[in-house]
Amino acid sequence: MSQSRVWTGTATFVSSSSTPFGLYDSDSNFRLDAPKVASWCAQRLGYPIVDVELISSSFFAVFEESVSEYSAQVNQFNIRNNMGALEGQPTSSNFTNKSVLGSELNNVITIAEGYGTQANVGGRIDIKRGSILASAGTQSYDLQELWGDVSESGERLDITKVFYEATPAISRFFDPYSVSGQGTLNLIDEFGFGSFSPAAQFILMPMYEDMLRIQAIEFNDQFRKSAFSFNIVNNKIQIFPIPTATERLWFEYMVKKDFREGNTIITPNVVSDYSNVGYQFQDYSKINDVGKQWIRKYTLALAKELLGAIREKYSTIPIPGSDVSLDGAALRAEAQTEKESLVTQLRENLEEVSKKTRMENESNMVEQQQKIIKSVPLAIYIG
Repeated sequence: MSQSRVWTGTATFVSSSSTPFGLYDSDSNFRLDAPKVASWCAQRLGYPIVDVELISSSFFAVFEESVSEYSAQVNQFNIRNNMGALEGQPTSSNFTNKSVLGSELNNVITIAEGYGTQANVGGRIDIKRGSILASAGTQSYDLQELWGDVSESGERLDITKVFYEATPAISRFFDPYSVSGQGTLNLIDEFGFGSFSPAAQFILMPMYEDMLRIQAIEFNDQFRKSAFSFNIVNNKIQIFPIPTATERLWFEYMVKKDFREGNTIITPNVVSDYSNVGYQFQDYSKINDVGKQWIRKYTLALAKELLGAIREKYSTIPIPGSDVSLDGAALRAEAQTEKESLVTQLRENLEEVSKKTRMENESNMVEQQQKIIKSVPLAIYIG
């Protein structure tokens, strides 16, 4: 005897074969709700007034799909909401139904470290130091050839600092033995050398006076003399003035290969992008009533879509003296509209509780509270 292909009014959930994927078959609440949802959908589709060309396994299949769709929508939102905090976490972790509190500050710092290396204020790359001999009468030197090819196995250098400078201006600030009276001898006293200087009068001067005097000495060297300077292009350096004796020229550098590799961090088996964030299907028993109501409505829309597809295959059925037209196309169109509306509503609700939106709402709330407080009359205190 062939099995009836219409809804009979009852359904029995068999955990081993009732749903296509069996994702929630072990959940007692899912097994308990599945027959109830099937019966409710059948009644919403017209049973027992009209036959519903769906069987219990059809309702169980769309019920499972609805739970999975709800889970997918929630998980997609959570991935977008928490991606910055979860990046770098082990892929073996399951973040479903877990609070994720964190910021992208760690990622920002990691990216900024590369800029810190270039600015000589930190980073993950070692700044090395090297030197060459500058010969008398020779102005140009190839640091890549003289140092990179020898000490760094030919790797490309990135020179970060060259130590080729004049005597510091502070050392030529003044000569304590050539002045007297109202001079700038206060500098020696500031350094604690006052007791070692000849008899003199010390006057405390403002700091900017010292800075202006140092700047005057440096400008004098730069514009009136052949100042110490250098020009470096493509690791080829020209030094000014031309050396008059053999001396060692020191410089700091980093190896470009080290910079490139050190600032490109590749870590396996961690969260890297949208595809491997550890969000798994929701436990049906942990979904609240708000979510379960959405799932029931989405199950009905899927059941309506499936019934419409079945009825659309046989748009008319001949009967004695006439024929009956089925509403398959109308059911499918109605189901599609309902599905889109439900998904849109769920996404809007999720966005309303996103971290960004909550922070904006908190900010607006504080502003409104300030306006209210300003409107409250201040009490007059009488002492």
